Amino acid sequence: MDILLANPRGFCAGVERAIAIVEKALELFGAPIYVRHEVVHNKYVVDNLRAKGAVFVDELDDVPDGGTVIFSAHGVSKAVQAEAARRKLRVFDATCPLVTKVHLEVARQRTQGREVVMIGHKGHPEVEGTMGQSGDGMHLVEKVGDVPRLTFSDPERVAYVTQTTLSIDDAATIVGALRERFPAIVGPKKDDICYATQNRQDAVRKLAESCDVVLVVGSPTSSNSNRLREVAAGMGCAAHLIDGPDEIRAEWLAGKRSVGLTAGASAPEILVERVIHRLREMGAAKVVAQEGEPERVSFPLPKLN
Repeated sequence: MDILLANPRGFCAGVERAIAIVEKALELFGAPIYVRHEVVHNKYVVDNLRAKGAVFVDELDDVPDGGTVIFSAHGVSKAVQAEAARRKLRVFDATCPLVTKVHLEVARQRTQGREVVMIGHKGHPEVEGTMGQSGDGMHLVEKVGDVPRLTFSDPERVAYVTQTTLSIDDAATIVGALRERFPAIVGPKKDDICYATQNRQDAVRKLAESCDVVLVVGSPTSSNSNRLREVAAGMGCAAHLIDGPDEIRAEWLAGKRSVGLTAGASAPEILVERVIHRLREMGAAKVVAQEGEPERVSFPLPKLN
């Protein structure tokens, strides 16, 4: 059995920036540093930061007065920002700049008097943060079947944005349904789905064409990792999402000649290496890296003081 490695895979610039902000805050101010929600959706990363002194909380109520809090890469609502300011918490914002771009698009469209459709998954922190950029005029659509139920005060004044980690194909289908029902709807000048999500989905499609089974390294809470598994499965390839090597099941590999391996944007390369080691123990022979363009995107850290 051969292992074919997707390229690109794993950490994106937004994830690297968010982790670096937490680590830098711990270095400068010492533990505990509070983080609202998981800074990125990966168990290994969160456990590692927790061991260094990060305290992950669900709400700001769990942060003591005078505490330092970091907003996760998924972004937060205006209400959360206002509450942190009211309590005079020291705040560092690890929101991915590409998520911030979506927030700014919402603000721009609302200022122009348009109601905004958010395409995304209910309950996901990024969706909650984006929906909370405006006190009204926001509508959530999760699937094509939600589109017929939408009503607006003025169907000629409507815009849409999307969660950055959606399946490209699924998002395009929903946008198509929105345009059919509301021909005047406007979208962002550039797609909201981030470069890393798109690149990893393109790579996993290529992987699925060449492999008998695809393993996606990522946590169950990771939207982009789940989408990678779905993309591979949608191409008729057996695909499994795993948090690490211990979750690989021998029956997935029985009789297989090639296994594809990729990782979500919040999964570190060390987990990929551990999975490769385990696959070698289970009989894998050579490792072949897919050809792919290197990603050269990087985001600067905010000033921490």
